[in-house]
Amino acid sequence: MKNGQTPTVKDLVLVGGGHSHVAVLKRFGMKPLSGVRITVIARDVHTPYSGMLPGYISGHYSFDDAHIDLRPLAQFAGARLYHDEAVGLDFDAGKVLCGGRPPVPYDLLSINIGSIPRTAGVPGAAENVTPVKPITRFVDYWVGVSERVLANHGPMRIGVVGAGAGGVEMTLAIQHRLKHLLAEQGRDADHLEFHLISNAEMILPAFNRTAREKFHRTLAKRGVVVHTGRDVTEVEASDVLYADGGRLPLDEIFWVTDAGAASWLAKTGLDVDAEGFIQVKDTLQSTSHPEVFAAGDIAAVVDHPRPKAGVFAVRQGPPLTDNLRRALVGRPLKPFAPQKVFLTIVSTGDKNAVASRSGWTVEGRWVWRWKDWIDRRFMRKYGELPDMETDEEVDIASGLADASAIKEISAIAMRCGGCGAKVGSTVLGRALAPLQPAQRDDVIIGLHEPDDAAVVEVPAGKVMVHTVDYFRAFIDDPYVFGQVAANHSLGDIFAMGAEPQSALAIATVPYGLEGKVEADLFAMMAGAEKVLRESGTALVGGHTSEGAELGLGFSINGLADRDRILRKSGMRPGDHLILTKALGTGTLFAADMTGGAKGRWIEAALSSMVQSNREGALCLFARQATACTDVTGFGLLGHLVEMTGPSGVDVELELDALPVLDGAEETLRAGVFSSLQPANVRLRRAIRDLDGAAEHRFYPLLFDPQTAGGLLASVPETEVEDCLAELKSLGYARAAIIGRVKPEGNHLEPVTLVT
Repeated sequence: MKNGQTPTVKDLVLVGGGHSHVAVLKRFGMKPLSGVRITVIARDVHTPYSGMLPGYISGHYSFDDAHIDLRPLAQFAGARLYHDEAVGLDFDAGKVLCGGRPPVPYDLLSINIGSIPRTAGVPGAAENVTPVKPITRFVDYWVGVSERVLANHGPMRIGVVGAGAGGVEMTLAIQHRLKHLLAEQGRDADHLEFHLISNAEMILPAFNRTAREKFHRTLAKRGVVVHTGRDVTEVEASDVLYADGGRLPLDEIFWVTDAGAASWLAKTGLDVDAEGFIQVKDTLQSTSHPEVFAAGDIAAVVDHPRPKAGVFAVRQGPPLTDNLRRALVGRPLKPFAPQKVFLTIVSTGDKNAVASRSGWTVEGRWVWRWKDWIDRRFMRKYGELPDMETDEEVDIASGLADASAIKEISAIAMRCGGCGAKVGSTVLGRALAPLQPAQRDDVIIGLHEPDDAAVVEVPAGKVMVHTVDYFRAFIDDPYVFGQVAANHSLGDIFAMGAEPQSALAIATVPYGLEGKVEADLFAMMAGAEKVLRESGTALVGGHTSEGAELGLGFSINGLADRDRILRKSGMRPGDHLILTKALGTGTLFAADMTGGAKGRWIEAALSSMVQSNREGALCLFARQATACTDVTGFGLLGHLVEMTGPSGVDVELELDALPVLDGAEETLRAGVFSSLQPANVRLRRAIRDLDGAAEHRFYPLLFDPQTAGGLLASVPETEVEDCLAELKSLGYARAAIIGRVKPEGNHLEPVTLVT
């Protein structure tokens, strides 16, 4: 994440990570606009490149070959990446409504979300077909389809509905890949039957006659049965029904018909065409809302109608960027006219392709190599990011800000310390007002009735457990950061077998315009409050101040029975060690800071970090765990040593059994470590290495600092297997038995490593 002293004056929000928006991100990264903050709201952190999808399905490209990783690209642009899906717009408030997070405020908005399959008018289609769009979901569906085909040994009929370029290309790609996968198992594909269905009287109706004839020959040679002039009006579980009453039995049905638009757009009040696509001017600006732009499949350029094809989304990237810049600084927009004639290259699945433009057509393996060169060149543009140019400084007074904002910016330049650094009461009140903290009878004075301090009651027979944690943000999403910070702070309470009761927040928000500070504070506290509420913890107050970076922590009180506190010191010989979450957050986020981690690795790590330890702690407590701690900043070894000494035991740790987050092994192998790793490595003196275990690939993970990590517990041998099974059933999929407790031997080397 990037931190700077320039206050945010305007928020540019990009909804969707399509081909146009990746160009916007790169261009803003190369030449930023001072005072503009970019936020990307994307359902998927890896954007598939439509030109390489058939090659990916055919098996010619890997996942990473055919996908643009939005996370490093967003970091390059200094943009915040919110992994969520837009579901609506609130024009009055200037906010994007999302499916799983608070609304996101914007000053300027651009939409590039692609299209969806048009199945609404065909009963049964939504339930019984595999749609090729949106492409990201199709990639997931494809895995399931291929697994079903491989598991089947009887006859199987596979159909593709839609015989445009996408349908023809996908039919041949699917056929090629399935035959190859079956051949790897020593099987032929004679039991597979392929059908291509077109409602038109021909395939490829937008292509010239020569191109159509070439594909007719190819389809016939491959044994694909072509059905033309057949309008599918209904789909059943294993049949498509035609308008004339006929039906075709099919076991798998792929839907590659004309594109449709997301239904929520028509409900926003935006001008949309008859198909639901956003109507835009030649400038890619909405015809009804000047603060909204749209590009790619989701946009309908009123004066220049074009087919829904990736080539137009790619070409719209530069003019979209230029007009977004112009709109942000108050300059006139420039019109853009897409080309009328364009080159189309359609592959045949087997590294052969047909190129067509206007009246000419060519075919051959050299055409596929040409297409491969074009596609790989495009992907390199977003995988090999250049150094940034000097920032393009913008006169805020002339474009980005109004007069009242200028006064605020002047005030930001001279920030007070001490109590003067507190967030203003009006901003604080507005930001916290929507929160609904958990209600508890033992909270006498809290946010429901604010006073100088909170007052909580300690029930009879209980003791109070205190803990405090605080750290600065390591991701640019304040909502997710709030969840992680709250989970991290609650870990100590759960590790001691206690029930969290109340929390006091300690928050730092970067200084800026009031509205921006308020939005960030609300998003961060909404994420934290969600976690606190789910754990039954009442947020009773706290302190909020301005600073250079976003930061959050909590002082948490918990309740426990005096005689049932779970300590670090209870380990007994014969116990087994259980770790409830995978390791690797330190190295992954160190790599993420430099753009060296894949987006899916970080999203998986964040999913682990926002998973509460509450259910895991209850399971461990019920399974008679003898000792427990949460694995955080000191790493697995540091926290393990904190247990062995007071317990008077040694432990044997199996490196092969350590659960590891996806990507962590790769980042460690690349020599990427957290800044706290060197301090943690000093504890290696506590290790007794058997058979060169220190050379093991997971050895560095012993010292990797964890944020919101899992619980480490010693569990009696009689309970450990049932305990592990229960943890997995509770959602701790990476929970593992990683070692066992032994009688104390050499107290200077209490941890023995084995492989």
